[in-house]
Amino acid sequence: MAEKISKEMALGEMVSKYPDTGPIMLKYGLHCVGCHVAAYETIEQGAKAHGMTDEDIDKMLEEMNKAVEKD
Repeated sequence: MAEKISKEMALGEMVSKYPDTGPIMLKYGLHCVGCHVAAYETIEQGAKAHGMTDEDIDKMLEEMNKAVEKD
């Protein structure tokens, strides 16, 4: 079973562990998948920097966790 993705995870770590989450992040306008900041910025920090609300972040995390559960 995959580790649950949380908003505290580093973007770079999450994308390298779970590449299927990249398209989901892009769908939400979070284009930092390949950004150099992704190596140390958390999902929450990246999402907030792109204007996402807490509700948007929670919804995105829910989708990402569903995607990795299928693996």
